[in-house]
Amino acid sequence: MPELTLTGTLTCPFERLDTVRAALKTHIALTHAEPGCLQFDVTEDPEQPGLFHVSETFVDRAAFDAHQARAQASAWADASAGLPRDYVIRETDPLKDGS
Repeated sequence: MPELTLTGTLTCPFERLDTVRAALKTHIALTHAEPGCLQFDVTEDPEQPGLFHVSETFVDRAAFDAHQARAQASAWADASAGLPRDYVIRETDPLKDGS
């Protein structure tokens, strides 16, 4: 069964940084506790405040979709609403890809 990986960036303007940073802590903790979450990292670029690098891996599309549904109904969705996101989503089979 293919794993699903999302990578990319989220950009936050200075005036919303405190709100986004505060909501992000809980969002990360809740995501790590989700069934099917293999890896979830969101880190702010040390040289570009407000630019967040996002990397997530879920066991399959269903786990990713469940994560998306949970996230859309959370404080994170409110805090990050409308922020530019530049994501790439890939499905890979770790057995076929040698991972």
